[in-house]
Amino acid sequence: MNRTTKDYISVVFKGIAMGAADVVPGVSGGTIAFISGIYEELLNSIKSINIDSLKILLKGNVKDFWVTINGWFLVTLFGGIGVSNVSLAKIITHLLDTYPQLVWGFFFGLIIASILFIGKSIKRFNFQSIASLVIGAVVAYWITILEPSELDTPLWFVFVSGAIAICAMILPGISGSFILLLMGMYKYVLDSIKDLDALVLGVFATGCVTGLLGFSRVLSWLLKKYNDIALAVLTGFMIGSLNKVWPWKITTKFRTNSHGEEVPFLQENISPLNYDGNSQLIMVISLSIVGFLVIFLMEKFASKKKI
Repeated sequence: MNRTTKDYISVVFKGIAMGAADVVPGVSGGTIAFISGIYEELLNSIKSINIDSLKILLKGNVKDFWVTINGWFLVTLFGGIGVSNVSLAKIITHLLDTYPQLVWGFFFGLIIASILFIGKSIKRFNFQSIASLVIGAVVAYWITILEPSELDTPLWFVFVSGAIAICAMILPGISGSFILLLMGMYKYVLDSIKDLDALVLGVFATGCVTGLLGFSRVLSWLLKKYNDIALAVLTGFMIGSLNKVWPWKITTKFRTNSHGEEVPFLQENISPLNYDGNSQLIMVISLSIVGFLVIFLMEKFASKKKI
């Protein structure tokens, strides 16, 4: 596709919007790509990075390889995504540290809306899809109640987190940040981006590339072959994850991080009515509604588009 400078500027801004969506649990970069009309091109460009295109590169035909994989589109789009990720990471980590209840309230509303959106995409609610939904919810809930390790996060897990989370980018309705949140890696990755931790970010990026080129094809196949079951599992994951983003928590155990700061280590959910000094109840509920409406309006708009 021949593009002008103006067209590529537009792609950059679409990438920035996708990056912003992927930083927030409950919003999918794939949904933004869908709405902005580049979803099909993105999928085709990713799939074009295969053995055949690599053979062209190995023969020294760099220009042909670049054209085959739609290189300028991918570089421009992912450049916008990267800029957005780095910029928003600092903002969101600050908000999580300063206004945790409000942020989690907003995320809670986002995920509730995403549950309804993905759930209504299931065409047949039979025994298989219902069982898949229940299994997904149970597994996700179990992950949220696991006690985290007090040791530093191993690099192999950083790699796996990146590989799995990046797959969400090509699935409208599922957020990469949501996957990181479910795996207990959301804050860790945001902090690494904010601190520009080259080692962690390098391993995470390698995982992302691996996942994008490998797992994306598997997920695409599953959605084509077992669409209802795959969507039911994804819906169940979201339902089970609500335990993780419940806004009202009390800290039962603290730990000292690498900066010598005491941070929450173990938390448990409580009723908002039992939360001591809860002067933000109305604001949290309001932000949950705002989060819900963001997804609702986004999907209403997306439903008018064609992939």
